[in-house]
Amino acid sequence: MDDNDNNPLSMRVAVVVAILATFMGICKVKDDNINQAMQQAQANKVDHWSFYQARNIREEVANATIVQLKLAKAGRPASEQASYDDAIASYTKLAAELKRKKDELKAQAEQDDKTYDDLNFKDDQFDLSDAMLAIAIALFAITALTKQRWLFWLSMLPTGFGVFMGLSGLLGWHFHPTALVALLS
Repeated sequence: MDDNDNNPLSMRVAVVVAILATFMGICKVKDDNINQAMQQAQANKVDHWSFYQARNIREEVANATIVQLKLAKAGRPASEQASYDDAIASYTKLAAELKRKKDELKAQAEQDDKTYDDLNFKDDQFDLSDAMLAIAIALFAITALTKQRWLFWLSMLPTGFGVFMGLSGLLGWHFHPTALVALLS
């Protein structure tokens, strides 16, 4: 029988590492889903801004056409001006519709950006959790090798912070150590 079989420190380390590995797995699934949602939000934002630019160009072309029609109308006899008025009204309506659709796309793109930022906040929480728990597991491995009880308790510091950050991401707690995230970015 090995000395480690009856060592309470080794048993504690083994139990904590098993629990942390399980917790990390749960957080990883959620983090992967968040990353997929972030990619979708980013793609949506790019699409919406691209459509916004296209609508903007179309609106500018319609407005330029209105100006050209008004200038052309001024040099025509009164009998021909009515057809110009119809074309000007049609392009004015088109330009207004394009502006409305462009404004909708701008709002959608801005919402996509906000969605991305909100998801990134949660992603940061899971990233910090993952990093802290990886550090903790490494310290627990050293604890198991050295059998130093003080190292076990030191290992509990990154464990506590890592679990807290993971729970923050899972439960939607609004905690974000911005300075630490900026340091690691």
